[in-house]
Amino acid sequence: MFPSEEGGDQSHLQDEQDKQWLSSFLINRRKKVHPIVKTVGSPSVSEVRKLVYGALRLVSELTVACEELKEMTENGTAWSETYLKATNIYKDVDEKMKILNEPGYIEGVKKKLEKIKKKRLRLQRRKQETPEGKEDATRSAEREAKIDKWRMKCIQEVEEKNRERELKAAADSVLSEVRKKQADTKRMVDVLRALEKLRKLRKEAAGRKGISPPPSADETFEQHVARLRVLIRKRTELYDAEERALRVMLEGEQEEERKREQEKKQKKEREKLLQQQREINSILFGNPDELPLPLLPFRQYYMQAEHSVPALLQIRHDWDQYLVPSDHPEGSFIPQGWVLPSLPSSDTWASAVV
Repeated sequence: MFPSEEGGDQSHLQDEQDKQWLSSFLINRRKKVHPIVKTVGSPSVSEVRKLVYGALRLVSELTVACEELKEMTENGTAWSETYLKATNIYKDVDEKMKILNEPGYIEGVKKKLEKIKKKRLRLQRRKQETPEGKEDATRSAEREAKIDKWRMKCIQEVEEKNRERELKAAADSVLSEVRKKQADTKRMVDVLRALEKLRKLRKEAAGRKGISPPPSADETFEQHVARLRVLIRKRTELYDAEERALRVMLEGEQEEERKREQEKKQKKEREKLLQQQREINSILFGNPDELPLPLLPFRQYYMQAEHSVPALLQIRHDWDQYLVPSDHPEGSFIPQGWVLPSLPSSDTWASAVV
């Protein structure tokens, strides 16, 4: 390259950079800057949300611009444009962060959010205290109970299918060796049949040529084949018996596994019923752990049969003293549930109950 050409290229590049700088300067002068309104005291939640989201968006744009600057190796027009863009974004982010870092700004937002949360909870409680709110809460609880029941049913079905699949895979792995042996015996039977057919064909071909084997050869061949057939039949019977024994053993193990799973399920159901019974007793008679000290002896007296076998026998003996035949006119069964009080017999008694 000649010196005059090199100097011309440099001057052309300098002119392009000067034009780019001048155009950027004019654009920034004409650009209308909308200052962010700084709220004094307690800012609104919408303004804070807009401010935070705007800062996050600018940070993302600044990150992209920095990555582009790292990838650019030449200090040309594109690099200058990207650098100027990154500088303007940084200034905007700095202005937003100054507002967010003002003393008491974040604390004021937190207090306002806490007030909004408390107000919503208060309105929700007030709504629940109304008859409509109670009905909605009851319906919601019923829907959740149905959903939980359906979900547990689906989980149990999936677990049962997986368990059956695992048991089947275990049975197949145990029976695979026996089935392999059975396949070997069938293959041996096929080999014997093919051998007999081959000898028959060779014997016919030799007869057409006028060659006939001695009878002793036929007898020897038949004896060997018969001996092999007996051996294969005994092996087949042995393998069949082994397969039946393994199947019986696997079925027994699977039945025991099903029984254990059924017992676990029944145990969970019993625990659930006991928990429901405890909740009912707690609602009717209060929490036994929070009973006042004067009432504790009475509870121990009425619950002694659950902790002492002699006490249980004594209570049962006391009940059995009142046993009468089933056809007795005054006989009745022991109630299975709670005995509800009868209706008041007079208006005075009804007013006292109310």
